[in-house]
Amino acid sequence: MNIQLKDIAKVWPDIRPIFSVPHNEKDYNKLVNFLDHLIDEVGNNENHPLSSLMETIGSLIETYESECISELEGNPMDTLNALMEEHGLRQSDLSEIGSQGVVSEILSGKRQLNVRQIKLLSKRFKVSPAVFI
Repeated sequence: MNIQLKDIAKVWPDIRPIFSVPHNEKDYNKLVNFLDHLIDEVGNNENHPLSSLMETIGSLIETYESECISELEGNPMDTLNALMEEHGLRQSDLSEIGSQGVVSEILSGKRQLNVRQIKLLSKRFKVSPAVFI
């Protein structure tokens, strides 16, 4: 085994959870939380020493989402309905995106989600904003 692999083998048990594709929602949520902290640290600084780590973690999360959350892609209203059902939520539980009337109009297709609402829903449900577009 070359020297580089030996060095990696020494630290792998400690970093494996960070550098592995998540295979369940618990691991996925941990990785999303880790990415949130990385984003807070790195921001838009492409020269930051951790910027490539942020990109790598994003790719691992994207792999999980494409394999395990693909059924939510499509109609944003269907996605929101499915997430609400999955989490046992009612329209009144989504007050951060607007009144119950606004939520009702969104779910019925009379109103589209705006960027602020998409960001809030993405963060709340820990899914890619793309599922609401």
